[in-house]
Amino acid sequence: MVSIDVWNAAVDFPIFDAKSRSLKKAVLGKAGGKIGTDSKVPIIEALHDINLSFRHGDRVALVGHNGAGKSTLLRLMSGIYEPTRGNARVEGKVAPVFDLGVGMDPEISGYENIVIRGLFLGMNRTQMEKRMDDIAEFTELGDYLSMPLRTYSTGMRVRLALGVVTSIDPEILILDEGIGAVDVEFMEKVRARLKNLVQRSGILVFASHSDEFLMELCNTAIWMDKGGIVEQGPLRDVLTHYKGKDPFENASQETLDRIGETRSVAASGSNEST
Repeated sequence: MVSIDVWNAAVDFPIFDAKSRSLKKAVLGKAGGKIGTDSKVPIIEALHDINLSFRHGDRVALVGHNGAGKSTLLRLMSGIYEPTRGNARVEGKVAPVFDLGVGMDPEISGYENIVIRGLFLGMNRTQMEKRMDDIAEFTELGDYLSMPLRTYSTGMRVRLALGVVTSIDPEILILDEGIGAVDVEFMEKVRARLKNLVQRSGILVFASHSDEFLMELCNTAIWMDKGGIVEQGPLRDVLTHYKGKDPFENASQETLDRIGETRSVAASGSNEST
């Protein structure tokens, strides 16, 4: 059974260049990190007091301003970062998707990059070779797939990366939104593939600034600020508190049914974040 459990976790980053401490304090203070003053080496407290528990079927949106700690939390749940304090336990194969370009080589062909990127995401060579035709058809890159990646435009690279990412079979999908540089028509294909990918995954944690994407893929949410969790709960409630308005006000009934939400947040009288 796939699961993610985090108890009282914190992630600290030491800053060894103490001479620029005042500058870092000014910059990182605005970004949300807190600087410890008890040590001779300045410490950035990127995350603090994190408690969460996810199980199979959970579809969790991660929201908050830039610098709130979303990416650090995603990396903690992926096993890339260990907690400085507290504990984190992940059961299941994790597919972390933080940067669409990671694991791709500009000097080899698109076909070869499909395999390499798939290996990076936890698949094996045989699995990726079986998916090759499907990925090639989705990307619409044709003969370019036989050419070195360095000959691709930014949009073509994004198409290739998305083709690979949406072909995998993750038990736990950790997704940091990095979708752009593609035309509107192709984006519709991406949305359909992402929905199918999420349906195949056991757990989804998705950090995004797009209400539309979150409404399509998630049903619960975590709001983060200054490295801590402000609120956890139903997607509509959390987004309303975070945004200061109800983003689902004009949502279709199909969307409301999917997230298990049939009432108005404003009508519920629940207007305070936890």
